[in-house]
Amino acid sequence: MTTFPELLRELRLLARVSMPEFALRVHYDRTSLHHFESGRRTAPFDLAEKADEVLGADGSLVAAWLREDEARREAAAAHRTRAAALAMSNDLSALADLDIAALQEGVEATAVDYLGSPPAPMMDRAHVLRADAFERIRSGHHRSTDRSDLYVAAGRLSGVLAYALLDMGDPDEALAHAGAAGRCAEYAGDAELAAWVAGTKSLISRFQGDYGQALEYVRDGYQWVGSGQGTGEARLRCGEAQCLANLGDSRAANDALDGADEARARMRRGDSLGGLFGFSQAKQSYYAGSSLIWLQGGHDAERAAREATAAIELWQSGPEDERSLDDERLAHIYLATAQVQLDDVEGAAEAIRPVLSLPVEEQISWIVKRADRLAGMLGAPRYAGNRTAAETVAAINALAA
Repeated sequence: MTTFPELLRELRLLARVSMPEFALRVHYDRTSLHHFESGRRTAPFDLAEKADEVLGADGSLVAAWLREDEARREAAAAHRTRAAALAMSNDLSALADLDIAALQEGVEATAVDYLGSPPAPMMDRAHVLRADAFERIRSGHHRSTDRSDLYVAAGRLSGVLAYALLDMGDPDEALAHAGAAGRCAEYAGDAELAAWVAGTKSLISRFQGDYGQALEYVRDGYQWVGSGQGTGEARLRCGEAQCLANLGDSRAANDALDGADEARARMRRGDSLGGLFGFSQAKQSYYAGSSLIWLQGGHDAERAAREATAAIELWQSGPEDERSLDDERLAHIYLATAQVQLDDVEGAAEAIRPVLSLPVEEQISWIVKRADRLAGMLGAPRYAGNRTAAETVAAINALAA
């Protein structure tokens, strides 16, 4: 039987209604509508009603939504029963001496797998693992020496949830999970995790366009950075550069990026956990490129293009478990943006080409936002009549159609 998301997309395409037009007519943003059509998020009932009317579905969309809502309710009731029964069994089993090694292995695997996986399944996995950690903390069924490790595990899993929700376009929920990660870092006395959380809170604020708050989070995070210990300082300085670039301060942004290079050179000990919680040289170059594209071009655009190119090359030639596919795709957009700032439309079209064939489920919110900005730049009056610019804008619009 056709699902509601499948029917919604099928009827929209049949009616020849583009995604931008559909968003205007049902009064929902395009990112949310992508999630509804792909099944990443459950559409609210009022969207089903509006879409039914706009697409002339004669009640079929509403009927499909109601049918799936009933199934969701039944599944939720069954899940509650199963969860309660499982919790009781876990309580009984926890009276024995429990080993947290399996939980820690799950955290490490999730941190690495996140780099190459869609956010929704990673969210589900992190939620299940964190529930295990939380239950052990709350029940007290653990060795006293394991308590700090449990808080670190719960904190890191909260961090995974923060990233997943941000990639799915919900910064408010992402910030709530980041706050939980910070509290866990505090309870565990883990400075490395606390610095990572500060950088992640700044990332969320940058997503929301609040660069003043983002800068405060970064500067608060410096208190947790130890001399030569891990990549925390380099990551924070790159976050600072992104804030300063968006605030229009080219010199300070470049100084912050140079400071990140110096912090990496001073590093004596690597991160205790890689994947999502690491900050590779590729990631650092990616941050540099994504910072400088917000300035006025010139030397900033040249450095942005060099850094984005370096990030792509490092990811493509480096270890597979360090390759962040979403960031690599974004680096192509940042490279294309820098090329436009350098007035190289052909180079921009070539740079973004690998992103233009992405299926809907792999178009995270960052990709949609940054590609839209690039389309706006290529649609400027100065490029009127430029065939390559027009074709690239059309391809970007089709990406989110």
